[in-house]
Amino acid sequence: MPLEFAPNSADALDLHVIAKGEVEDWLAGQPDRVRNWVTAQGFDGALGASLVIPDANGHPEMALAGYGTPDARRRTRYVLAAAAVGLGRGTWRIASGLPAEDAEVEALGWLLAGYGFSKYADQTPKVGSLIAPEGVDAARIEVLAAAEARTRDLINIPTEHMGPADLEQAARDLAAEHGAKIDVTVGEDLLTNNFPMIHTVGRASASAPRLIDMRWGDSGPKLTLVGKGVCFDTGGLNLKPGSSMGLMKKDMGGAANVLGLAHAIMALGLPLQLRVLVPAVENSVSSNSFRPQDILTSRKGLTVEINNTDAEGRLVLADALALADEDKPDLVISMATLTGAARVAVGPDLAPYFATTPELANAVATAAVTAADPVWQMPFHDPYEKMIEPGIADLDNAPAGGFAGAITAALFLRRFVTDTPRYAHFDIYGWQPAAAPGRTKGGAMQGVRAILGALPELLDL
Repeated sequence: MPLEFAPNSADALDLHVIAKGEVEDWLAGQPDRVRNWVTAQGFDGALGASLVIPDANGHPEMALAGYGTPDARRRTRYVLAAAAVGLGRGTWRIASGLPAEDAEVEALGWLLAGYGFSKYADQTPKVGSLIAPEGVDAARIEVLAAAEARTRDLINIPTEHMGPADLEQAARDLAAEHGAKIDVTVGEDLLTNNFPMIHTVGRASASAPRLIDMRWGDSGPKLTLVGKGVCFDTGGLNLKPGSSMGLMKKDMGGAANVLGLAHAIMALGLPLQLRVLVPAVENSVSSNSFRPQDILTSRKGLTVEINNTDAEGRLVLADALALADEDKPDLVISMATLTGAARVAVGPDLAPYFATTPELANAVATAAVTAADPVWQMPFHDPYEKMIEPGIADLDNAPAGGFAGAITAALFLRRFVTDTPRYAHFDIYGWQPAAAPGRTKGGAMQGVRAILGALPELLDL
């Protein structure tokens, strides 16, 4: 169902947001009937607690939502979403207690609590509708919710129905929705048009590799988004074990996230020129799979020694980033489910990112706090450059030693962005491993709201 706010209605019920320790103060102004009910039910304002209060005839009259303590709120991203699931159906209006500075994030969390991946079985949560709190930009929040739902859906769909051709169709649908232009280079045409590494990684699949190129907007600063679209990753000839292959439908999470971000940018009508590049491939095993010790020549002319066919994401991104760089945009951002090292470093909840300028890094970090979209800056550590230089070729796609894997991958990508001073790379997980308020288990959007919030400062919008 659409993640939208309810229209204002006289039938809506009041919802009072009450922090732990403030219940008695609120009850002091209530009639005995309400005080007795709340006391009998033991509602104490704990985070996630909810209580529907009946009128004298037993019908719902109002409700309370626990807002917890400051420490509890710091450990939970969407507090109201935690309470919303206990209120059942109906339409609710925030009547008191929600701090104005929290209203936008909490309203978004409520909408996201209504998301369920229902393509194959109905998983729609039983969450009531919310009237947009006073003072928030309701239309913008609905756009953010729609962008996240689109991203989650794309990741959640299995590769059987989200291979390279399906990902192309998803991009075409998005382009049609917003009047964007799209061009797709497929199969052997990748070689003709000098995208050799995209072709090499994807050539073993029955679904031909392709580069999706979408453009929108004809004035303003230029922003190019590049998303890793590996629709499934077997590891290639360096075959993954089954335990590592189980979630590989999400290896196109970078593409899903940039498409979600693109939707938000276009739906909000930001005054910029947007380009989205998605190398869409499946890293499969066949007689024509690329091999360890192969040396590939990239679009940029740099040669790459293949020391692990399971380090394929940086190869397809490299050709796409080289194309992005040729246009010399004002800002290039890549997003990819790229390295296990990033997960070891910061876990699944944080989106580590690398930035070529302090201005870029600081803008993203500041916007992330406001948007409740946690990120963590990692360094482009120049002394590690020698780790990605094998000697026999310009670059090594999988340096030996096991150290600094996220950093060396980011350094590898930076080699292909030489004419665009401002470049950021996000090494996201793209998956919520366990359900949490406002976040179902499954595909996840990470870093998108932080980027969106930083764009006005970075591009002077």
